[in-house]
Amino acid sequence: MPTDDIFSIMHNTLFTLVITGATDGLGKAFAEAVAKRGMDVVLISRTKSKLDAVAQEIRENYKVNTKVIEADFTEGNTVYHHIEKELYGMDVGVLINNVGLSYPHPDQFLSLPEHGKVYHDIIQCNIAAMLSMCQIVMPGMCEQRRGVVINIGSTAGDIPSPMLTVYGASKVFVSKFSRDLASEYKQYGIVVQCLTPGYVATKMSKIKKPTWMAPSPAKYVNSALTTVGIEDHTTGYYPHSLLVGCIKLMESLSPNFAYWMITRTMENIKSRAIRKSNQIAAS
Repeated sequence: MPTDDIFSIMHNTLFTLVITGATDGLGKAFAEAVAKRGMDVVLISRTKSKLDAVAQEIRENYKVNTKVIEADFTEGNTVYHHIEKELYGMDVGVLINNVGLSYPHPDQFLSLPEHGKVYHDIIQCNIAAMLSMCQIVMPGMCEQRRGVVINIGSTAGDIPSPMLTVYGASKVFVSKFSRDLASEYKQYGIVVQCLTPGYVATKMSKIKKPTWMAPSPAKYVNSALTTVGIEDHTTGYYPHSLLVGCIKLMESLSPNFAYWMITRTMENIKSRAIRKSNQIAAS
């Protein structure tokens, strides 16, 4: 089913978008892109002041209804009763599971500062939140026999990710879950897609200036939305697909070299992050 058909169905039947991690980066860009198509949006994130600001901006710019739900997904099961109560009775046609966490900087599994908390929070945000949101929203989609679920993975789940091991592994879960869920619920008219972006110029990536390989959130989202209903699993952005293809080719020719090269890259990123942190602390 072409993308325009999917979103025209959602708009014509007055469906609503629900998106997690909605106040910055890709989450905000997705919310704006779908609001531009005339859909009402429900924004879920942990900071109420940011939620209110984004909701007001979307209302004023796109003349759609907005709703905010404050939720810290690192808290685990305690947040989902509140979310389910807030969404009760709403006709949700699109769910974007965007909330996610990565490392503060690349590091070895046991060397990352406060790694116990970091890994717990990654699992709660990258895995448990996606599962719980699907359980909350998808029953209504099954009843209506239409809907779109977009789960945000990462290229880190498709290529070697030394020094980001827990983050990469969590994104493998997103990819596997999404592929099999798409097969299970296709008969209900539900489109399930996994997007696996590479670097985008967001706070999480700590990239401030967009480039061809690290686009702005809006540029990435505009590209990714053209793949909905066409590709179940995609980077959503051609340069990222090209990068993944090159790394997989390198890995097939020499796995040891591929892991060595990526590890060296991660070590350089770690060194720069620590230097910057030390400079800020000293200032």
